[in-house]
Amino acid sequence: MGRKNYLIEGGSGTGKTAVCNELRRRGFHAINGDRELAYQGDPETGEPVEGITGVAVHRHHLWRVDQVRALAADQREALTFFCGGSRNLAEFIDLFDGVFVLEVDLETLQRRLDGRPRDEWGGRKTERELIEHLHGTREDIPPGGIAIDATAPLTKVVDDILRRV
Repeated sequence: MGRKNYLIEGGSGTGKTAVCNELRRRGFHAINGDRELAYQGDPETGEPVEGITGVAVHRHHLWRVDQVRALAADQREALTFFCGGSRNLAEFIDLFDGVFVLEVDLETLQRRLDGRPRDEWGGRKTERELIEHLHGTREDIPPGGIAIDATAPLTKVVDDILRRV
């Protein structure tokens, strides 16, 4: 395995992409899993599927396990941060030295979703309803993660994560 690998998780709208960008700005190796590793796949088999639309996209949002494993095994970086969420996390969660879960209150989540363009995930009413439902149930949040208050300014959120690694 790589020297140290961490997962930055949280529901939609909690700031995973912003944290990833800030980590990169500070010179850390950070991977935006939702953009660099994700594909639409069958949650049971992992086989790619096409034509998934609407809220079904969420259930089929998987990460390429072989790529996650290769990146986690890379010894060139002292720290690697994987930022994002996937429905097949159970297949590779054992690769991480720690999991950070970004948390926000419902009001903050709603304000952030209000600012999303319609063509971005969470921009449509049905997607937003699903996001708010998942926020309340926490069913997509990995258990045992270290809670991070993501309502704080971005620099403080990242400082908090870095203090804990």
